[in-house]
Amino acid sequence: MAALTHPLLHAFRASKPAFGAWLTLPGAFNARAAASASPHLSWVVVDCEHGMTSLHTGAGEVIAAIAGLGPDAPSALVRIPATGPCADGSAAWQIKYVLDQGARGIVVPMVSTRAQAASVVAAARFPPQGIRGFGNPFTQLAWGPGVSASDYLARANDAILVLVQIETRDGVQNLDDILSVDGLDGVFIGPYDLSLSLGFPPPSPDPHPEVEKTIQQILASAHAKNKKCAIYCISGTQAAKRAKEGFDMINVTSDSGAMADGLARHLSDAAGATEEKKGFGY
Repeated sequence: MAALTHPLLHAFRASKPAFGAWLTLPGAFNARAAASASPHLSWVVVDCEHGMTSLHTGAGEVIAAIAGLGPDAPSALVRIPATGPCADGSAAWQIKYVLDQGARGIVVPMVSTRAQAASVVAAARFPPQGIRGFGNPFTQLAWGPGVSASDYLARANDAILVLVQIETRDGVQNLDDILSVDGLDGVFIGPYDLSLSLGFPPPSPDPHPEVEKTIQQILASAHAKNKKCAIYCISGTQAAKRAKEGFDMINVTSDSGAMADGLARHLSDAAGATEEKKGFGY
């Protein structure tokens, strides 16, 4: 029986920090370019909440493009559009869509209660651990050659990662209950919405000191419950700091952010060099 495995799952099992990137731009070519950018990239999140990729079939095309890079390709997770208040069962179809398209895991925004987290987990797991339906003829193909439908059915519950975002005041207050949900792999801190929900401005680039206290409390609580803790960063410097603090899964940058930063830096270097050259001509 073929194994279902991927880099982020390896990192979680080895308790090693895993660096990733956020995909906000649509399209297979963009995704492949980002996914092949660095050997240090363990995962990507296809953002169907705030990003420009459609849930169906856009996410599936991106997942397939990344999986086509080979067995060492970064794990492709999908953030679904539905937020926590929709995680009462009505978001189950979105979870089914992305997992049937081959996603290695899901990220669900703004989960604030144990019931919401339990609903998310149930939708992502086949019986008896959950209520996910089985039958898509293409899912196993996204996991590589040699993976049969029966392989996928037998091993998906152990291979697929389920993460919920803690980014509301209620989510913080109910954190211990959320972390007690069986089958939940971890929590993902969204520092921007978390800051706003706690009454503070968004990070610029670092969170307000009071928000930072909450972030550290979430990290400690997650580890105390043997759950993984992820966080969104916008730079390598930020990400390195979070890795030293013990975060398990750290976003480093986004595709659109890295593209804009790279263009701005190179154009600034070019313009500066041109100005210097002009100066020498006078």
